[in-house]
Amino acid sequence: MPLGLIALAMGAFGIGLTEFVIMGLLPEVARDFAVTEAAAGWLISGYALGVVAGALGLTAATIRLPRKPVLLGLVVLFIAGNVVTALAPDYGIAMTGRILAALSHGAFFGIGSVVAASLVAPEKRAGAIAIMFTGLTAANVLGVPFGTFLGQQFGWRSTFWVIAGIGILALVGIAALVPVAKDADEAISLRRELRAFRSMQVWLSLAVTVLAFGGMFGAFTYIAYTLTEVSGFTAGAVPWLLVLFGAGLVAGNWLGGRLADRRLDLTLIAFIAALVVVLIAFALLAGSQVATIVALVLMGALGFGTVPGLQSRVMDYADGAPTLASGANIGAFNIGNALGAWAGGVGISAGLGYTAPVWIGAVISGAGLVVMALAAVAARRARIAARPPRRAAPATTSTVPVPVV
Repeated sequence: MPLGLIALAMGAFGIGLTEFVIMGLLPEVARDFAVTEAAAGWLISGYALGVVAGALGLTAATIRLPRKPVLLGLVVLFIAGNVVTALAPDYGIAMTGRILAALSHGAFFGIGSVVAASLVAPEKRAGAIAIMFTGLTAANVLGVPFGTFLGQQFGWRSTFWVIAGIGILALVGIAALVPVAKDADEAISLRRELRAFRSMQVWLSLAVTVLAFGGMFGAFTYIAYTLTEVSGFTAGAVPWLLVLFGAGLVAGNWLGGRLADRRLDLTLIAFIAALVVVLIAFALLAGSQVATIVALVLMGALGFGTVPGLQSRVMDYADGAPTLASGANIGAFNIGNALGAWAGGVGISAGLGYTAPVWIGAVISGAGLVVMALAAVAARRARIAARPPRRAAPATTSTVPVPVV
């Protein structure tokens, strides 16, 4: 395994930690800035919007630059954003720091996916992307519980200082271990990158990302309420249950990457279909604690198991110009997050109960399954149409001697 993938995974770990750890620290942040928890929650929403903006804007702005220096610059921006957040004297400055860090998120994962894929043979691309995204899943399993504990014991700012330190380690690792691409001297055209969006398969892949992943995230956004109000777990058990969810993320990311390298579309269809089944079963059996634990692990595994394949698919159909399309797919993940969270909240507000986000997530992911199936059928037909026609067998010459008259 190329050591550069480990450095990229370290960067992904820090970025994943700064995105998710704030959820467990909202009460402390709200008290420190004397704002409501709802207002503190905008630090999550503002981050998500910053991810989408950075995934497209920064990726497009740096498209002509060599990828390794761009990655290093993005990590520096990430470090700066977390330092600003840790030092913030008021809520507005904290929001500024969150947005600065978020701008690096989408572009890092978009460009990092292209770099990770370039470090291995073409048939191992999804697996390489999965290794990089292991950092993001590990942030959920290990980083978020530890970061929450650290912030509760020593103040929420201490967590962001530690995250900034992780960013420095990632900066050193990428500088030392990620090689300069062989085509670093070749200018990358923004016009060529934009041409990737002429492909219907790119748009279908982005739609699958929004829907399939959005359905899972919508169910996950309100999972604490489902666990405590429906399944009967105590509030103190929720962090440890989320560790199980994170373990599912790690396993699904690894398995999904390996299988996608063999049969990409079939893997995505199978994972999304299984995710829909698990979400429906979860909604029906949420009153059982045992069934809830199993569903929680499977929901994480199947939901994140689609990530390497979805990222690889949009790059495959980008017609040799994968950088901007890759960044757009990272933005699509976050649009899906916002869609799922909004739809789940609508269900709760309508009085449908705390299993409503799970039911709604199943519907959204089911729509993603339909789009994925249509995309796979269209891709297969296009491959068949592109095959050269079979040549007719040459006529055989008779070897029977002709009598002389």
